[in-house]
Amino acid sequence: MTRKEKALEAFGGGLNCAQSVLLAFAEELDLDPEKGLSMASTFGGGMGAMGLTCGAVTGAFMVIGLDRGYASNVDRPVKEAIYATIQGFAREFTHAHGSIACRELLGCDISSPLGYHEALEKNLFRMICPKYVETAIVILERILGR
Repeated sequence: MTRKEKALEAFGGGLNCAQSVLLAFAEELDLDPEKGLSMASTFGGGMGAMGLTCGAVTGAFMVIGLDRGYASNVDRPVKEAIYATIQGFAREFTHAHGSIACRELLGCDISSPLGYHEALEKNLFRMICPKYVETAIVILERILGR
């Protein structure tokens, strides 16, 4: 199964977008899937259903951090390199979809009960969010050289 298939299957099975993207890379990054899913559980719906940064994007940021991040004090060039990678991902995702903000991608503000109800009524989470998960995987595979 490809990473894209794994992520889309996870998303279709009820995991949020951040969890789905992170899960697709968990094994090869030596991340315990259960811990990863717990960590990413709060990032769906644009960070806790606030409509902010898309969960597929934050999931991708976690993958980049696990692959290229640092866990101790490092020199400025190291920090700048990881930030440049994150910024590059965000630019590519924005180029593909116009934004990295969940509320802009969905066309409604899911942080309000009315907006969340609208997203559910229009089936937005199932109709358009899978393409954001897919795009995140494609960009990650290219950036990480996989």
